[in-house]
Amino acid sequence: MRTVQGAALDGLRARVRALAVRRRPEHAGRTPRGEATRAGRRPTMPGPGTETPGRRTPVKESSRYAVLAPPPTAVRGTTARAALTGVGGLLRGLARPRPGDVRTSAAALCALRARRGDAPALIRTRSGQTFLVLLDPQDLRRFYAEPVSLLAAAAPDKCRGLAPEEPADSGCSRGDLRAEQRQVGAEVLASDRPVHPSCGPFLTALADEARHLTAPAGATGARTDPASLDLARARYAVQRAARRIVLGDAAAADEELSGWLTQLRAEGRSPRGGRVRAARSVHDKARARIEEYADRATDDTLVGRAARHADPTGTFDPVGQAQHWLQALDAVPDTLLRTLLLLGAHPAEQDLAAAEAAAEAVAGADRGELPRLRACVRESLRLYPVVPDLIRVTRAETEWRGVRYPAGTSLLVPAAFHQRDPERVPAAHVFVPGRWKNPGADQDIRMAPFSHGGGRCPGDQLGLMVTAALCAEVLRGHRVASTRPVLDPVGPLPATLDPQGIRLTLTRR
Repeated sequence: MRTVQGAALDGLRARVRALAVRRRPEHAGRTPRGEATRAGRRPTMPGPGTETPGRRTPVKESSRYAVLAPPPTAVRGTTARAALTGVGGLLRGLARPRPGDVRTSAAALCALRARRGDAPALIRTRSGQTFLVLLDPQDLRRFYAEPVSLLAAAAPDKCRGLAPEEPADSGCSRGDLRAEQRQVGAEVLASDRPVHPSCGPFLTALADEARHLTAPAGATGARTDPASLDLARARYAVQRAARRIVLGDAAAADEELSGWLTQLRAEGRSPRGGRVRAARSVHDKARARIEEYADRATDDTLVGRAARHADPTGTFDPVGQAQHWLQALDAVPDTLLRTLLLLGAHPAEQDLAAAEAAAEAVAGADRGELPRLRACVRESLRLYPVVPDLIRVTRAETEWRGVRYPAGTSLLVPAAFHQRDPERVPAAHVFVPGRWKNPGADQDIRMAPFSHGGGRCPGDQLGLMVTAALCAEVLRGHRVASTRPVLDPVGPLPATLDPQGIRLTLTRR
């Protein structure tokens, strides 16, 4: 009589034999059980260098971008729909970047370019959005040169930028600013000057608030060591300085206003139902508070300059712009910490920047320029851009490399990829501030910390001045002695640097 244990053992032996049979060479071409289901979730595409019909190569789903691209030899006049039909499988990627995805995305784009050349590639994300990704510098030049009447800003999202005015092609600005409004904003921000006309009061405010960056423990309520600088302390100091620059000294301690603006950004990520009503209530309270400051603001503040600036059209909203500038300056702490972290990992660069900061303190009329420190900030933004992808939407049918795309096509420039492209950027993954001293570096189409052309951020100079001045205030009396994370000064820098994890130890000079 067979026992239960014996029957179970026989069944186990049968399953082992079946598995061995499946692994024999004559069964290698068969599809394992369940593979069809997996293939449905992971569509495939023809492998590189092969024209064999039916041959498929799976693509990892960890790639940020999924490619659905017309061949680079597309016949002139071919429509995008026809090009898509010829490719076959639909590849899907991640809808939003996550920590570590920048390197994966760069690797996927490099592989795509190696296989297909520099032709624009049509991709689709897991969320179902479709983008035409531009990989060639000539296409980038056209992207930046096209007028807003043809390439419009993408639908706004609650994101942040370094400068007090987001570039239209970053997808962060609120709609298409009319030319008149944009011109007034550019004049208020003094976009054509490296040093703002209100430089004196601005630098005074920055110097006062920079004390919180190096203050002993307990001065700001943060549980940090006496010589420690982290993101919480940086945000506290920068927000105080930003409120003084935009609204005046009376707003320095108004943390409630900053809290409302932070809440608006958080609510904007999922505007549904009651959250919309709550956001409107918070928006109304923030606007009313800003109006109170604007009524008594002096000409040395941004809102005061905006309120007293000539506006022939009567469409410029100083209060709304003041709120926008405050939100935009919220990214300065991230860039400040990354720049100081990079300087801490490169002692020679730190010494040169500290010497410039010391000399600038007695420079008189030349205060605020800080060319070396500005180059360090630009290089930090090249390595770790605030807006890694620039998006615009076509308003009419356009043609790219002989392929026609209908109106409403989303064009995407992977700025983070182009700025760290080892095939076209020397020392792409290394901190080299000196590259920004070369003539024409600011017009290099591959580099877009503040975009180019008509969509260039009009507040880039003010943003650079604020960040460089804060770096100078720290380095003038302190040295970045140690950092966390620890960076290799000669090896490739990491693809991402989360400011939440940055800790800087400062010692007295």
